Amino acid sequence: MKIGLISQWYPPEGVFIPGNLAQQLAERGHEVRVLTTFPSYPYGRVFPGWRQRWRHRETDGPVAVRRVPAYPSHDTSAARRALSHLSFGASSAAGVGWLAGVDVTYVYHPPPTSIAAAALLRAARRTPVVLHVQDLWPESVLGSGMAPTGRKGRAMERALGGLMRRTYRLADAVVVISPAMAERVVARGADPDRVRVVWNWTDDALFRPVPGTDEARAVLGHRGRPTVMFAGNIGLLQGLETAIRAAAAVDQIDLVLVGSGAGEHAARRLTADLGADNVRFVGRRPAEQMAELYAAADWQLVCLRDVPALRAAVPSKLQAALACGVPVIASVAGDTAALVRSTGVGLACPPEDWRALADRFVAAASLPDAARREMGDRARQVYRERMSLRVGVDQFEDILTKAAAQRGRA
Repeated sequence: MKIGLISQWYPPEGVFIPGNLAQQLAERGHEVRVLTTFPSYPYGRVFPGWRQRWRHRETDGPVAVRRVPAYPSHDTSAARRALSHLSFGASSAAGVGWLAGVDVTYVYHPPPTSIAAAALLRAARRTPVVLHVQDLWPESVLGSGMAPTGRKGRAMERALGGLMRRTYRLADAVVVISPAMAERVVARGADPDRVRVVWNWTDDALFRPVPGTDEARAVLGHRGRPTVMFAGNIGLLQGLETAIRAAAAVDQIDLVLVGSGAGEHAARRLTADLGADNVRFVGRRPAEQMAELYAAADWQLVCLRDVPALRAAVPSKLQAALACGVPVIASVAGDTAALVRSTGVGLACPPEDWRALADRFVAAASLPDAARREMGDRARQVYRERMSLRVGVDQFEDILTKAAAQRGRA
């Protein structure tokens, strides 16, 4: 097939799903063309060495890539975030000629404006659209803390809700990342016969079982207690204040936060206010070091706020932990908590309940090493059987092939 892939986020950014999919499909013999913008995530500014220009083209191995300009933003300003998304929607629509002749388009969401170019192709050439939904809008936007409240908030909810209903109905296939999310998009207007669940994968080349190293243990600052590591974006939806309060209430574990983000300043301030000397921040680390850091930790923390949209979300750090064969402590609700409990890959508790999470920290510290290693072995098995890159690409290839075939029959 000739496949068009549209995503505001693409390597060298850390959002790896679109890049992995493009590479794997190309390696299977498909012709893949990518329409994206210039890398800026998660810093909110264009990466050093890159300059935005209109006629930029490049090759990423067997994949052809065109980048179009967009306003970069990833801070706490709702207006600037909206401008970033709208600008990519407009510039990708203007550059849609790059995808002329494709048999099917894959669109990575969010943001919903990414579908603009695919919608034009569908209207002009009846090109099928496969929408890959990672976040529920408007729920995740309204729960982020950046959206206005009162009358403006209700107006935003109506506008975004209407946009998503039209987007779901436009798509020939809607792929979601959890069963609960499937129910939500159907409730929003998606045809249930067009909805498929494909669990997200992680970057299998980076996240894999490796031996622990003294260097990695030094980064985490081992002090003779079990180490619980949180890795990833320290943002507004992670609910890390719950984890910090829980860690401050117990002295059996060390909590190490690896990453940065819009919520980091508040998290550091809370840690200082609580006098939590068993909570440490080590900043963002290169991706190639992460597997060793996972191996050096005893547990991985998966933590989210108690927001309705997040009950259908499966944070990528869960797949990374499972792929590395490390058990998890999950302070979450919905499908993520259900998966952790049903597969026995870790301990779970309700979100935003620091006392319950503190109890899980104590339970983790008292668990025998043999039982913890058994959990880690199950984690790796669950990932390989349900969430690996190979499993995900197999499913997407089938979905894209069937969508393209429908166009041929039409």
